[in-house]
Amino acid sequence: MANDEYTQKLENVIKQMLQPLKDIPFNLVIETMTGKKVMSFDFKNTEHQQVLGLLKQSALNAGREINKTGILRPRPNEVGNDIEPYVRDALNSLGLNADIPVGPSGNKKAMGYPDILFWFNKTPYYLECKTYNIENIGTTQRSFYFSPSDEFKVIYDAPHFILSFEIYVAGEKGNNHIYKCKHYKILSIESLSLDVKYEFNSDNKRMYSGKNGTIILDEGRIE
Repeated sequence: MANDEYTQKLENVIKQMLQPLKDIPFNLVIETMTGKKVMSFDFKNTEHQQVLGLLKQSALNAGREINKTGILRPRPNEVGNDIEPYVRDALNSLGLNADIPVGPSGNKKAMGYPDILFWFNKTPYYLECKTYNIENIGTTQRSFYFSPSDEFKVIYDAPHFILSFEIYVAGEKGNNHIYKCKHYKILSIESLSLDVKYEFNSDNKRMYSGKNGTIILDEGRIE
């Protein structure tokens, strides 16, 4: 094959890779990645009704605790991580044995989806904590994402929920806003529509070595 023809075919392959995949159901992605099923929420299932009731109470309890003092952060996108411990404590106060999920190795992993694993009648449930601003709730701002990992924290067949709080600025303290919450939403996400967009990446070893496609043009010590 001529070199020009080979290059053209390779360019075409890369162009096809860069086309984002659209509207892939969450349950299909999880089952493909992990082999675990995303169980559908069933309003006719008595146990599911009980779990929903406990989630509602947990949302109210966590929200009230948050609002006692508020969460101090300079930016709203930093509030979500602070909310998670309040939710976990609220779930545990109702006997739901909530904790940070573990990956296949059995080690707890704080970062990444999902935030919480809790149990009801020996059945596992996954829960992700989120926040939203009422002004951008209808926009296309990216708000839910996860990446494949050898330690991906879904190791059970289970329902998957999101508990999201509407936050607002209730005041100021120093350089921080005081964030409180006024509303909650509990979502079941078994059929949530997802998009996939590929990215290219490298690392420090390749970028700074001068041996893997970069050329060190100059460097020097600064006194």
